[in-house]
Amino acid sequence: MTTVGIVTGAGRGMGLACAKRLTGAVDSLLLVDRDEATAQAAAVELAGDRASVEAFVLDVTDTDGLARLAERTAELGTLRAVAHAAGISPTMADWRRILTVDLVATARLSEALRPLAVEGTAFTCFASMAPLLDPSQPDPAAIAVLDDPLAPDFLERLREVVGPNLEDSGYAYTWAKRGVHRFVKYEAVRLGASRARICSISPGTIDTPQQAQEAAEHPSIQKLIDATPLGRLGQAEEVAGVVAFALSDDASFLNGIDLLVDGGVLAAVQLAAAAR
Repeated sequence: MTTVGIVTGAGRGMGLACAKRLTGAVDSLLLVDRDEATAQAAAVELAGDRASVEAFVLDVTDTDGLARLAERTAELGTLRAVAHAAGISPTMADWRRILTVDLVATARLSEALRPLAVEGTAFTCFASMAPLLDPSQPDPAAIAVLDDPLAPDFLERLREVVGPNLEDSGYAYTWAKRGVHRFVKYEAVRLGASRARICSISPGTIDTPQQAQEAAEHPSIQKLIDATPLGRLGQAEEVAGVVAFALSDDASFLNGIDLLVDGGVLAAVQLAAAAR
């Protein structure tokens, strides 16, 4: 049996770090990225490891492209591992694009690959610590909309129930990643029939170009770094290590949960808030 792995956002940052870890875990690895140059560069960098490596140029919001990805995966063999790291952060787009890339595309990717899932298949989807840092309790009506990201009028309905604050890209990002947390729970149940599993990964402040771009625009990020008990930024390789574990047979009973990789900053923030 030829096993197949998929990494989205594989051309750089945490996606590339995940790809490096998966080359030893599968026979064939598809490196998915919307930028052809970075996808090809990653394929060249990883060539020669255990897995045969193939660049696959795809914008994860492209439904037809996701169907092509599923077809190519089936041609190569049996789907074993998916690390869905593709995503954008608040400074990179407006609220609609953020929700579409970070949440709707996650649901579409899972929908496209779900028919390929078999016993032993494992998925990870990147979320964020952002919704975990939000102490407010979301409106149940908004949660009901959030739980149906593939509805044709999803963005309009969510904007209606959440209100104008959703048009702030940072707020939209928090809602998108909250949606990923919730999506993984539902998807774990859906995948149960095939004995496949899924978890989300919530990185904290990680030393990547994307994080540096956000920090330059939002000074509050430095406060989170300063509050991190480990006293430093995380490294992409540290997140990739957690992803590799979650996708491995060693984690075969890990399912439907979020794995927080934040150096302890959420604990610090929550304890500080409770002490006030």
